[in-house]
Amino acid sequence: MATYLYRLGRHCFRRRRAVLAVWIAVLIAIGGAAGAFAGKTSDEFKVPGTEAQTTLDRIKDTFPEQGHGSAQVVFAAPAPGGATAPGTGRAVSEAVGRIAAVPGVAAVPDPYATGAVSPDGRVVIALVSFDHKLADVTDQQREAVRAAAEPARSAGLDVAFGGDAYNRMAQVDGGEAVGLAVAGVVLVVTLGSLVAAGLPLLTALVGVGVAMAGIMALSGSFEIITTAPVLALMVGLAVGIDYALFILSRHRRHLDEGLEPEEAAARATATAGSAVVFAGLTVVVALAGLAVAGVPFLTVMGLAASGAVVVAVLVAITLLPALLGFAGRAIDRLPVWRRAPRTGGRTTLGERWARFVVRRPLAVLLVGLAGLGALAVPAASLSLGLPGGGSMAAGTDARKAYDLVGGSFGPGFNAPLVVVVDAHGTPQPQQAVQGVAAKLQTLPGVQTLLPPSADGTGRTALLTVIPRTGPDHADTRALVNEIRDQRAPLRAATGADIAVTGTTAANIDVSTKLGQALPPFLAVIVGIAVVLLALAFRSVLVPLKAVAGFLLSVTASLGAVVAVYQWGWLDGLIDVPKVGPVVSFVPILLIGVLFGLAMDYELFLVSGMKEQYVHGKAPREAVVAGVRGGARVVTAAALIMVSVFGSFVFGHDPIVQPIGFALAVGVLVDAFVVRMALVPAAMALFGRAAWWFPKRLERVVPRVDMEGEQLVAQLERRPAEEPVRV
Repeated sequence: MATYLYRLGRHCFRRRRAVLAVWIAVLIAIGGAAGAFAGKTSDEFKVPGTEAQTTLDRIKDTFPEQGHGSAQVVFAAPAPGGATAPGTGRAVSEAVGRIAAVPGVAAVPDPYATGAVSPDGRVVIALVSFDHKLADVTDQQREAVRAAAEPARSAGLDVAFGGDAYNRMAQVDGGEAVGLAVAGVVLVVTLGSLVAAGLPLLTALVGVGVAMAGIMALSGSFEIITTAPVLALMVGLAVGIDYALFILSRHRRHLDEGLEPEEAAARATATAGSAVVFAGLTVVVALAGLAVAGVPFLTVMGLAASGAVVVAVLVAITLLPALLGFAGRAIDRLPVWRRAPRTGGRTTLGERWARFVVRRPLAVLLVGLAGLGALAVPAASLSLGLPGGGSMAAGTDARKAYDLVGGSFGPGFNAPLVVVVDAHGTPQPQQAVQGVAAKLQTLPGVQTLLPPSADGTGRTALLTVIPRTGPDHADTRALVNEIRDQRAPLRAATGADIAVTGTTAANIDVSTKLGQALPPFLAVIVGIAVVLLALAFRSVLVPLKAVAGFLLSVTASLGAVVAVYQWGWLDGLIDVPKVGPVVSFVPILLIGVLFGLAMDYELFLVSGMKEQYVHGKAPREAVVAGVRGGARVVTAAALIMVSVFGSFVFGHDPIVQPIGFALAVGVLVDAFVVRMALVPAAMALFGRAAWWFPKRLERVVPRVDMEGEQLVAQLERRPAEEPVRV
């Protein structure tokens, strides 16, 4: 691989104008396609095959409103009884009439006629049904509904808007700009010049621009979950900067050794570029592996992010060498501090740390394991759920509506369950529906049942069950399971079949499905890691050690997520909108993304150790040399990733925030504890055994030459006047 990348790096350096023109053309072309074909992203987390989704699909023709967008308009008076006063009632009724006249609104029942008034007479709920699915509800329609409620506001009522149409997720709020700014500072401090620091930022922005434009262009043909572009942006920025940094750092080292810029760029692309390709491959495979979960929206998220990583790798091994050609020896222009060439005998902080670790490897290993074990303890209490109105930031309309409904009617009114009663096999369907309702009313977790609605034949009915607890409460999940457990007894007693659906039941089913998918997905990831790292390093112990370190990072990160988002630790420092279950796809997403990123650091650090070992250094000296050569760059890369991911923590999106937090903590732990402490300690303890590889596998496993050993040998044999032939 190193030979091919050497040739590619030299070609891009020499043909830099053409390479730059191609990337500009690609960016313009895909950007134009995004402008022409971009569609809408979806906020619906649907999982085919679950009971809730299957039932919803089955009844969508009989009860089409169940598949359409909906909203709550909550009118709140300042004092008890205020919403039932004659003047206030007329204002609410006028507002409801105006809302019903908004184009796209199918129905708004009179809340006074349906009894949607709180027991204290202070709050009234108007339920809005649109005539099309949620993804097709436009911002103009949302604003029109807001404007139509003006008569109620004029009457002194507080009006809040909630429900699916207003619980909008994954809205990028510009926090990533802070992450980019921090990344820029880290690059300047690490590289010492504005020119050198600007190249990774420039290439990362080009890569993210191409990837995001491609995703939006595809959104016109495929349903893309709103979170997918945000995840692609998050991951694309982080790996794009890091991959360019690794190659650029190796290029500058070669310049310090006296190589010409062209040769330095070619060798950097060959060696560091090989690690970039392998690291990118692990990230792509891990993210694409999210398809193992069998959850379509998660598959889309994984493919979108993996596409961003593919673009980042291509940019790093083509556009970056071209830009190095433009920079030439001016790579260190506009210095912010005087940088000494890294060819002397100066002892670096990384080397001092590495020597400390290899002198006391067992102590470092035990202390690191104890610390990670303590951080991982909360992970045992992990509870999964999906965000709703109660997860939105305090002060937003959706959160106000959620709190008003829960506080005035009871938390269960924010978690209605829809029980579909199929009475086609009974001679008296109405009595069967009444029998089902009577039985459900006796369940301890049920607060009340709303009047049933039936189809034209009266043989299919919908019962709306209001639980005693909210949507993210364990008792609500238990009630869904208990209702489903009543299926056989109710069929025997009434002849009717039942199924549970609705948003709350669908979210519970999605969380259950994702929880069940975690073990097989983790097994696939571990298998991929062992194969790829065995291929890269031709070793047995190195892949096993890498997987163990990855598992430690994941459990420690999950423990931190549980402590902050489920238990409420660090309240005040991190603005968690609502403490409760962790977003159900955060663990599986964390495993996929963190696996790839953890392998990045494993590849860059251990490849440096392997490179030193194959060139004759003793095992422990190879560990020291590998850490010395990679510590500064890996530290900078980790800080950049933490700053990019961490910038999303201080936004207000209930999905993006915990994802950013989990990845920031995961990278921090993996880079500074696992890779910079536990890995050198383990490698020092392994000694020569770290590089043992069975002879049978030696003969059949292809030699990747990621360290460039064969390439360097070929270059050293070449006479100085001979043209390059690789």
